[in-house]
Amino acid sequence: MQLKQIYKILDELSPFELQESWDNSGLQVGEMDDEVQRVYLSLDVDSSLLDEVEENSLIIVHHPLIFKGLKKIDSSIFPSSLIKKMIKKDISLIAMHTNFDTTHLNKYVATKILGYKNIECDGHICYFNVDCSFDELALHVKESLGLEIVKSVVAKEYIKKCALTTGSGGDLISGVNADCFLSGDFKYHQALEAKENGLSLLDIGHFESESHFPVCLSENLINFPLKVIMSNSKNPFTYK
Repeated sequence: MQLKQIYKILDELSPFELQESWDNSGLQVGEMDDEVQRVYLSLDVDSSLLDEVEENSLIIVHHPLIFKGLKKIDSSIFPSSLIKKMIKKDISLIAMHTNFDTTHLNKYVATKILGYKNIECDGHICYFNVDCSFDELALHVKESLGLEIVKSVVAKEYIKKCALTTGSGGDLISGVNADCFLSGDFKYHQALEAKENGLSLLDIGHFESESHFPVCLSENLINFPLKVIMSNSKNPFTYK
């Protein structure tokens, strides 16, 4: 199957034009006329994944390997080291990042992982009612996502309306209209802003909240004509 045919299917599922202006979703390595024999799904591309992937394959990832222009290709360091490996093995790479957050991933985590219904989506933010104490919400989120710890900001003891953005959503805090915001990578000044403005926070982790990308995408490729192999990169963080 040609890469351009796969790209068209993905674009119809989650239009690449919906990505943020700073994003770099789309084709990152390969040519549209390349023939692809199999497809791998992963949150990221890393060296261990490339060791597993067979030649003439396509990897579809959530996080773009290339965000900004490369001034040189130094194959001794990331990301050039991975690009060289992909070229040698005829491996193509497509990223589905902020476009897929908006159309699928945020809602998937809210409904399929956390179990909430009647989701309302506003761009990159999902809203849903929880009607429980902050502690009850924190415990439910921790257990549902398999989190070892949950870093939190308690601005309200009772949470009626909750918001969620997978990945890193701290820059969206000022526009959140809820009692509690679930996202990852919250910074200190963002936590202070939220608390002062009466918005509770639960840091659900960047990797942990987006690691569901392969399964979410695979469920939307049920009738895909090529073999789809679900894999995943490893979380670079460990917890002591």
